[in-house]
Amino acid sequence: MSDDKAQPLISHLIELRTRILRCVICVIVVFVALLYFSNDIYSIVAHPLVRQLPEGSVMIATDIAAPFFTPIKLTAIVSLFAAIPYILFQVWGFIAPALYQKERRLILPLVISSTTLFYLGLAFAYFIVFPLAFYFFINTAPADVAINTDITKYLDFVMTLFVVFGFAFEVPVAIILLCWTGVTSPEGLKKKRPYIIVGVFTVAMFLTPPDVFSQTLLAIPMCLLFEIGLFFAKFYKPRSRQDEDEQEQELN
Repeated sequence: MSDDKAQPLISHLIELRTRILRCVICVIVVFVALLYFSNDIYSIVAHPLVRQLPEGSVMIATDIAAPFFTPIKLTAIVSLFAAIPYILFQVWGFIAPALYQKERRLILPLVISSTTLFYLGLAFAYFIVFPLAFYFFINTAPADVAINTDITKYLDFVMTLFVVFGFAFEVPVAIILLCWTGVTSPEGLKKKRPYIIVGVFTVAMFLTPPDVFSQTLLAIPMCLLFEIGLFFAKFYKPRSRQDEDEQEQELN
């Protein structure tokens, strides 16, 4: 590799390292700021289950260290979620110089919308899915079974659903990128709509708990978001040879 080629590569790697370090520092700063409120944060996350528990039932800890470490673990995850806008800002700052002028105007709305959709997925899981799912689980339990959920297992359960719904709400962004890069087209996706809907319900069946409420509440929004993605994909036309020539002229 010549020195002319090595120099830009090294500068890109240094910039990438700097931006990753900034993201890590941001997460740490948010974590330190929230650490004092760890127990309160866990109480908020546990509220959808606690409000559904029968009278006299409480959450338990089967590990002696769990009451200390579990809220801290949750706070670390919340810190990462809270830092996502800044992380995406750093990603945008790294890739923006390599994009066409037209692409910069199109990518920025995708960065903003992907963040918004991720948070909407978290909110949908917390306010809609959790109450219905926990109500179903608790009210279908045998009468002689005492429901006392372990706090660590509960955290693992809700974090799985948070991640599933957060990324499931990114469907419009994924469709737009697939159409924009030329992998597929809105017309092609419309023709495959029946198969995609069946696939969505199949995926929802594997990603959610084995109850019809969670599966349906994941599949229906994904189908609606699929239609939203098809609508906006029409405004993101695949890159053409003319665009590539324009970029070469900009670089020269």
